[in-house]
Amino acid sequence: MAIKVGIVGYGNLGKGVECAIKQNPDMELAAVFTRRDPASLSVLTQEAKVCSIEEAEEWREKIDVMILCGGSATDLPEQTPEFARIFNVIDSFDTHAKIPEHFAEVDEAAKAGGNVAIISVGWDPGLFSLNRLYANAILPDGNDYTFWGKGVSQGHSDAIRRIEGVKDARQYTIPVESALDAVRKGENPQLTTRQKHTRECFVVADEGADLEKIETEIKTMPNYFADYDTTVHFISEEELQRDHAGIPHGGFVFRSGKTGWNQENSHIIEYSLKLDSNPEFTSSVLVAYARAAFRMKQEGQKGCKTVFDVAPAYLINKSGEEIRKTLL
Repeated sequence: MAIKVGIVGYGNLGKGVECAIKQNPDMELAAVFTRRDPASLSVLTQEAKVCSIEEAEEWREKIDVMILCGGSATDLPEQTPEFARIFNVIDSFDTHAKIPEHFAEVDEAAKAGGNVAIISVGWDPGLFSLNRLYANAILPDGNDYTFWGKGVSQGHSDAIRRIEGVKDARQYTIPVESALDAVRKGENPQLTTRQKHTRECFVVADEGADLEKIETEIKTMPNYFADYDTTVHFISEEELQRDHAGIPHGGFVFRSGKTGWNQENSHIIEYSLKLDSNPEFTSSVLVAYARAAFRMKQEGQKGCKTVFDVAPAYLINKSGEEIRKTLL
């Protein structure tokens, strides 16, 4: 029997989850739940139903795992605890500072419902988090470094679009090459925010807008650009659609450390990702963890989990014997 999956939200992430399910023969998409008019939504999976989010509870017995594809700012803090009382759930909550608070609320709800909820799944938090943990365990005396990019930051792009006079925008986060090189050489640099990343903005302005004012607003925006060296390019709408329509991303996690009685030997662990589509890759991670949640529930587990709590064998559509033979 295939694992029956539901999707809440059908933006870039939800569409990516649908595509990822297609690649996993042990899963099937049962239904997509939306706040929009269901009749206005067309999905790719012909057998899947499109339903109002208000109807979700009626699917309690028909869905094994619900994958929540809303945003971390306002959707997931409400939706994940709500749905965890009814279903096994997966989310991609990525507001790092609020993860402990989110975990506590979801844990209470999931335990009350007897379900498994895995939160903050993706590549950071997610796969990068696992690599930081493994590396810290192996090299306890060392330094961590995380670089993001080159890639489109959807949150920063949205922040630019909120500025008066801006019609559309894309913002790229770019690691500083000299900083990357210093880490790779084992120099253990102490890096400020500005020394690790730069930000490059491509902006379509409204006709007659004050370009100088827009550029100043971008470069001085607190929490987004003020702490970075930022370059702003004003381009046409045609150029934006032609050259910046994709959502690529990626990044690097490093751990440098020493071993030996007198710390005479140095080591560097490097893990990197280069992604054509940030949401589609993130969706593929969510689907693997949906399989894990289903298996953990079958074993009688309940409550909130993170990627740290999930054994790797739960993620893959292979038996223990197969993975020992082919991957170990």
